[in-house]
Amino acid sequence: MSIQNKLAQRRIFREGVKHCTFNPDGPGVVRIHLVPPKPAARGTAPYVVILNGYYLLPLGYSWALLLSALIDAVNVYDGAELSEDDIDDIVSRTLRTMRRTYPLTPRSRFCADLADMMGVLFDIAAGGSPDAEIEQLSIRAYAAHMTAPHRMDLMVSAMTDESGCWKCNQRCKFCYAAGQGYAQVKEMSTEQWMQAIDRLREAHVPMVTFTGGEPTQREDLCALVAHARWFVTRVNTNGVLLSETLAQELRRAGLDSIQITLYSADAAVHNALVGSEHHADTLRGIENAVRAGLDVSVNTPLCRSNADYLSTLRLLHAMGVRFITLSGLICTGAARTQDSEDLTEDELLAIVKDAEAFCREHDMDMDFTSPGLIAKDKLDALGLHTPACGAALSNMAIAPDGTVVPCQSWLGTDAGLGNILNDEFERIWSHPRCLELRGMSEEQALHCPFRAQNRKGGE
Repeated sequence: MSIQNKLAQRRIFREGVKHCTFNPDGPGVVRIHLVPPKPAARGTAPYVVILNGYYLLPLGYSWALLLSALIDAVNVYDGAELSEDDIDDIVSRTLRTMRRTYPLTPRSRFCADLADMMGVLFDIAAGGSPDAEIEQLSIRAYAAHMTAPHRMDLMVSAMTDESGCWKCNQRCKFCYAAGQGYAQVKEMSTEQWMQAIDRLREAHVPMVTFTGGEPTQREDLCALVAHARWFVTRVNTNGVLLSETLAQELRRAGLDSIQITLYSADAAVHNALVGSEHHADTLRGIENAVRAGLDVSVNTPLCRSNADYLSTLRLLHAMGVRFITLSGLICTGAARTQDSEDLTEDELLAIVKDAEAFCREHDMDMDFTSPGLIAKDKLDALGLHTPACGAALSNMAIAPDGTVVPCQSWLGTDAGLGNILNDEFERIWSHPRCLELRGMSEEQALHCPFRAQNRKGGE
């Protein structure tokens, strides 16, 4: 390797994760994070590109250097709308950087590689299939080279206040956070959450989700979202407090997407499952999010009470929702003893099949998110992604008091791995429980170990 190559490689490792955004106001926003492997793996492991906090793509050294140079050039304009002259300047800056490392390579080769690389990244970010051979990368196989998960769930709001009084504006029948050890804690302040967000950037986490409890109960939510602009950001909410004003403020703060939970189009069914009379408020929240131009997804945890899902889909389609997610029950917290509401694999599959057909016909996207509840071959047959356990690997969570836990569902008092404000993240990431979870095989990860443990314990 030439001296120029060695210096360029050292620079990428020294700078850590790089990030830029194309089309920030949409449609077609593309968030790119370039993640180097651990320094000890230099030259033996690929770089990784994370697109929109979701797609994982391995990248060889030369394209990693090209993308690094492009990100630097794009960020000179700091999110401003680009003219044709600006784009030409970005390309020129990128090529000048590349020529310092590869002085004998013709400009035409760099231009061709840049066009090919960006075509692949934009196609994948849009959910398409690029006209290129893309190496499959298993995040579990790559785990040894990672320094942090790809998403951190920030539980900015607790279920109860410090005195133990119920705080959340709903009492969901299947709430995974209810009754667990971190439901009743002192929430971190705005400044402490901002400090936590800064530490996550230093740890190379590219995506954060603001959740709870109910995150819209915090008056500083928009300030926290704005502070996290470097990340891909999402808010998970029940939509009850999502007013027109709040939806617009979240968009101005730079929020990338929002997920709203709706159990049913039927008000009586929804209200019974959430333990409140807020069905109309949740629908209004969805409407406000769509009207504000936010990237909206609606999640529905499926059970016996809301198995008539097609009526819910029809309503969401009429409201302009383009992306939906379905799940089974997360069997922890309040849902641990709800066996009578649990659907069998065949019952879930029948609902998912009908939903997939509806979404295909009406140009909607869908995802099924519960590991192990529907067999991989059956999801493959429907062309759907097979979910896997990502605890302490693709995702982790921070409880309201700063305690880091393996995933958002794992909140028992024995689940703490350390505190984001007081402990080095490398130590948290290397906790024995994290190593054990990342050590699961690909086959083992297709089943949620926590669900199996709690179902057995609840019998």
